[in-house]
Amino acid sequence: MSDEYSERFRAAGIAAETIAKWQRLLARLASFPSVLVAYSGGVDSTFLAYAATLALHEKCLVIRVATDIESQQQANFAERWAAQLGLNYRAIPFHMLEREDFAQNPPDRCYTCKRTILSLLQQVGREQHIQVFLEGQNADDAGDYRPGRKAVLETGTLSPLAEVGLTKDEIRQLARALELPVWNLPSSPCLATRVPYGERITAGKLHAIEAGEDYLQQLGLTQVRVRHHGDTARLEVQPADMAEIVRRRAEVFAYFRSLGFTYVTLDLRGYSQGSLNERITQA
Repeated sequence: MSDEYSERFRAAGIAAETIAKWQRLLARLASFPSVLVAYSGGVDSTFLAYAATLALHEKCLVIRVATDIESQQQANFAERWAAQLGLNYRAIPFHMLEREDFAQNPPDRCYTCKRTILSLLQQVGREQHIQVFLEGQNADDAGDYRPGRKAVLETGTLSPLAEVGLTKDEIRQLARALELPVWNLPSSPCLATRVPYGERITAGKLHAIEAGEDYLQQLGLTQVRVRHHGDTARLEVQPADMAEIVRRRAEVFAYFRSLGFTYVTLDLRGYSQGSLNERITQA
C-alpha cells in the first residue's frame, strides 16, 4: 500500500522528505489495534481520517461532534466528505453554548471546547473498546496561540500528523495527489473564533457572523472573516479582494446593517488567521 501511494506522490512532484513522512504516518497508524479519529471536515482531520482508514479499514472510527458553534456550510462539507471517502463515520450533537465556561469567552475558551469534545469522544470510543484517540494538529500549529493543545495532552490524545512532522502545505500536497476534495479548502475554525475574548458568545452573534461570511463568499471572495466587535463588523478579506468590497460598499454596508451591525469596517491589513489572538500572544 505504501509503495503504491509513494509512486503516485513522486509522479506528482512531491518531495522525497514529504513522502517519507507519509510512510511514517501510515506505519504509525497501522501499529494501533483500532483508533477513533476526531473529525471536523477540515483539511487536517479529513486527511488523517482517510490515512487511518487506509491503514486500519473498519478498525478506524471517525466521529464529528456536531456543535452549535460550527457553520452549516462546514457541517455540510463534513457530511459530504465522509460519505464520499467511505469513512466509518458518525456525528454526535452537542450544545457548546450551554457551557457557561465556554460562552463567557475567556482566553482559554478553546481549551474548554477541545477538552469537552475529546472527553466525549473518549467516552464513546471506550464503549466500542477503542483505546487510541487521534486528532489532526499538524507541525505548523505550534506557531499560533492554541490552548486546545493542553486538552490534547491531558486526555492522552495523539496527534500523528504533528508527530511525523507534516506541515499544512505538505498535507495539502499529499491530499491533492490523493484526490481528496478538501486539499484546497480554506482554513475555517469555528465561528466563536470571530468574537473577541471577554465578549460573551451568543447564538445571535454566531448567526450574524455566519450570514455575513456566507454573503461575502457569494460575492466571489474565498478567504474571509467577519470579526464581531459589538455593533461593528470588521471584515477581513484577501488584499486582492479589497477593491471589490469598496466597489460594492453600499451593497455590503446595507447587508451588514440588515444583520444588526451599526458600523462596517474593512481591515486594511487583510485576512489574518488568528488575528484576535494577537493581544494574548503579545501579553
